[in-house]
Amino acid sequence: MKPHAFIAMPFGIKPGHDEALVDFDRVYAELIRPALEDAGCEVFRADQEPRAGDIRTDMFQELLVADLVVADLTLDNPNVWYELGVRHALRARGVVLVQGPRPNQPFDIYTDRKLRYQLKDGAPDAATLAQDRARLAAMARETLDTSAARKVSPVYVLLDHLREPQWRDLLLAERNEFSDAYEAWASRLEVARQKNRPGDILVLADETPTRALRLEARRAAGNCLIKLRQFDFALEQLEAALALDPDDKPSRDKKAVCLGRLGRFEEAREWTRRLTEDYPSDAEAWSLAGRVARDDWIARWRQPGVAPAQMREAAAAEEASLQEAIEPYHRAFIADPSHFYSGINSLTLHLLLEHLGGRTDRTVIDNLVGGVLWASLTAQERVRTDYWARASYAELCLLVNPREAVIREYRAAVATANRDWFALDSTRQTLELLRDLEFRPEETAAALAIVDAEVKRAAPPFVPRQVFLSSGHMMDAPGRTPPRFPSAMEGAAAERLAQALDAAGAGIGDLALCQAAAGSDLLFLEACMARGVRCRLLLPFAEPQFIEQSVLASQNGERWRERYFALKAKLVDAPRIMPAELGPLPRDVNPYERCNLWLLYTALALGVDKVRFFCLWDGGGGDGRGGTAHMYNEVKRRTGRVTWIDARTL
Repeated sequence: MKPHAFIAMPFGIKPGHDEALVDFDRVYAELIRPALEDAGCEVFRADQEPRAGDIRTDMFQELLVADLVVADLTLDNPNVWYELGVRHALRARGVVLVQGPRPNQPFDIYTDRKLRYQLKDGAPDAATLAQDRARLAAMARETLDTSAARKVSPVYVLLDHLREPQWRDLLLAERNEFSDAYEAWASRLEVARQKNRPGDILVLADETPTRALRLEARRAAGNCLIKLRQFDFALEQLEAALALDPDDKPSRDKKAVCLGRLGRFEEAREWTRRLTEDYPSDAEAWSLAGRVARDDWIARWRQPGVAPAQMREAAAAEEASLQEAIEPYHRAFIADPSHFYSGINSLTLHLLLEHLGGRTDRTVIDNLVGGVLWASLTAQERVRTDYWARASYAELCLLVNPREAVIREYRAAVATANRDWFALDSTRQTLELLRDLEFRPEETAAALAIVDAEVKRAAPPFVPRQVFLSSGHMMDAPGRTPPRFPSAMEGAAAERLAQALDAAGAGIGDLALCQAAAGSDLLFLEACMARGVRCRLLLPFAEPQFIEQSVLASQNGERWRERYFALKAKLVDAPRIMPAELGPLPRDVNPYERCNLWLLYTALALGVDKVRFFCLWDGGGGDGRGGTAHMYNEVKRRTGRVTWIDARTL
């Protein structure tokens, strides 16, 4: 998205310091707006808002969330000074000062860097206009590229401990373009999470509705991807958020989760160490440190195919590592006794240490039992459907209560999961840990049976063995000159695609992702179906429009339409329509390029190492944006597993 620039300046024709008139509308139209557009900005001035309402509503919103505020200080205009003061109070950076000729400089901004432009007869001087535009564009780009750690506002420079407010905390009560755009975008993001579609999330993350909101958008996308256990892609989003604001604590917290789950324990330990140093009284920071240490402890002794007795012996030998996991969880629960997550983890690890023959303090364990009981029950009272509070209480029952209570509470917990496969699977992982260490085997087996049954009902996502992605030329339209993919090539193309799929071992358990245009797409999909590959269609337009533009427009279009519907009738999954799934096409975004990225991200999210790309292509540019060349370059940037069938050799 383009950076959003708000202009604070006088409107119309005003008398200058020497009583000569200045046409500020011409200054805006001839100098400021073109310069900022040259810098890649979308430019807005409050008097341009076409809707009815209070002009201050839009002004305050712009001063809060605009990427750049340009203030023209040619005159001592009280409105401009007021707006500049509001921006300096709300944001630590993102201000450019400009001014025409004036006899003196106000004290408050005397030392601030400014761009001075020339006037002649009350308008921008034609002799210097090009130079002034270039200088302003350069200053705007430089300001936008400034590190998030560098403060420009004198308020934030002098008040070192002042922190910028979260934009959502200051949104005006009246609905506006920022809140409307963000709410629609966030709703689609959550739907994609619930449907287990990380590829959708990755596309939406690239389409932050306003650039000013990109920090929260990247953070939200990262959080959704964590819930779907797409830790590599979640880490990319969180690092993008931290590039915007290195001190954003929610992003720092979630990065710790990703590093730990990716097995990068050394980095994760250092990351959480800095978190706990910066936030020594924060329960979440200490809990994250415990989570990293616990995962490290488990990785040290758990081996596939090893008998429980051997794993128990290996786990007991890692007592020091287990103690390192217990301490931060315990500190987190002391810091916040309502933080039931850290409490139950501290208690579970304490009891496992005792179970493995390590030394424990029974008084500490008894205190933890009472603390977790209070924390989890009061959390349930606050929100009756809180799955994690109920799951924590069920785990507490498993640790200390009879088998009948364990069965009752795990049944109650899974009933609130609303078939959230990933939440249930997280609970199952804890139970598998207890099973592997033979902790209360009868109670653990009973709980695991309940959770396993619910996991099966929750319909876990299809996990393909291989993922085949394809793009290629449409069959030529009638009369195309020169021909690129005429009907005469169809047989040879189908044979080459079939050979490529056979060489890749395509078969049952694999997944193919493609559009379904006449030509290469449908030939590829037909070959995949013949080999038992599950096929999914992702279409850039509603089906009638897609058929009109990408099926019927080719040679023998009616025959291709019949083949499209014949293939569609055999699909397990209905075709997915991009505008319905991802929302309307954003400004300046090409639908075919968007669909290419949608296909690619959907494939990569299933496992980068599983993806194979097949393209039938002549190596040249397409008829427009978003063709096979675009997809080929995007795939090559991410993974090198490309099978290129050169259409010139058919």
